[in-house]
Amino acid sequence: MKKYKRGYTQGVFDMFHVGHLNLINHAKNQCETLVVGVNADKLVESYKNKKTVIPEEERALIVQNIKAVDDVVIAETLDKEIQLKKVDFDAIFIGDDWKGDSRWLQTEKDLAKYNVDVVYLPRTKGVCSTGLRKVETNRIEG
Repeated sequence: MKKYKRGYTQGVFDMFHVGHLNLINHAKNQCETLVVGVNADKLVESYKNKKTVIPEEERALIVQNIKAVDDVVIAETLDKEIQLKKVDFDAIFIGDDWKGDSRWLQTEKDLAKYNVDVVYLPRTKGVCSTGLRKVETNRIEG
């Protein structure tokens, strides 16, 4: 039996790569049911000030077709208390590169009221969307 009944993770998942896959698979290993929130295009624009390469519906379809994913939702907010009310999870999974970040320290406090754990999973070294964008931009311009 897995430690958590219903887990949740959330991200942009634009230009899907092995780091995304590793996060999802590690999360699934710790819960019976895994729900993945795919950040809405408008949400990404509001906090990253950039447009996604792949539209939210297509990103959600890609994520939904990963074996470890039980359900996908389009996330309209970064507020995990709001997501908890919509999705109902007992653990949220995030990359360990966010450990100690003020937003995630606050999220830990906010979710503790509901007995929800924030679980930090190991980040895949050397892989990130920003790095992939730079490589692709250099390839196209070069």
